[in-house]
Amino acid sequence: MNAEIVYKYFPNLTDIQLQQFAALGELYRDWNTKINVISRKDIDQLYQHHVLHSLAIAKIINFRPGTRILDFGTGGGFPGVPLSILFPECQFKLIDGTGKKIRVAQEVCNAIGLKNCAPTHLRGEDEKDKYDFIVSRAVMPLPDLVKLMRKNISKTSQRSASPLGSVKNALPNGVLCLKGGNLQAELQPYHKIVETTDISRFFKEEWFKEKYVIYLPL
Repeated sequence: MNAEIVYKYFPNLTDIQLQQFAALGELYRDWNTKINVISRKDIDQLYQHHVLHSLAIAKIINFRPGTRILDFGTGGGFPGVPLSILFPECQFKLIDGTGKKIRVAQEVCNAIGLKNCAPTHLRGEDEKDKYDFIVSRAVMPLPDLVKLMRKNISKTSQRSASPLGSVKNALPNGVLCLKGGNLQAELQPYHKIVETTDISRFFKEEWFKEKYVIYLPL
């Protein structure tokens, strides 16, 4: 499966974005032979299972220019690298406690000329900066993630200039997680404020059934 599945759901990409997405397949396949960041059985499904899955977050929110986003537990760069391509006017920091995985993310960013993405070998406990949003992909249960990363959510929402004046992001600052399966117990502590969106609303492939974007304002 190639990058066409991304173009199918995101038809308004620039030429640069098209080139960057197209390059991911060969880059990750090559790096995966040296450093295993994606299961050997899954590498052929890179675009559906990793790239498009990451971009489900973009169906929930269109990040305003200048928004600062932290990808916690990024591994080899998901969801941070695809989101950085899609939102070139936003700033992304990708952190992971495993140095060799961060190296893959950095090399991929270098190869495609991705300037707004900063992969960094760092544990969540040691991250000190503030961000508008934290994104993650099934790194840990939501209560654990919130306990660890609440300190990194900015109390001020990002605004961007428009002809009508200053415009906020459509959602208040918070956490956006990609998760699957039965989440009832995990989300129970936040049942009054958490929003769960079925990804199959946006992407029709069978694989996306029972996969969700979880949004929690903080």
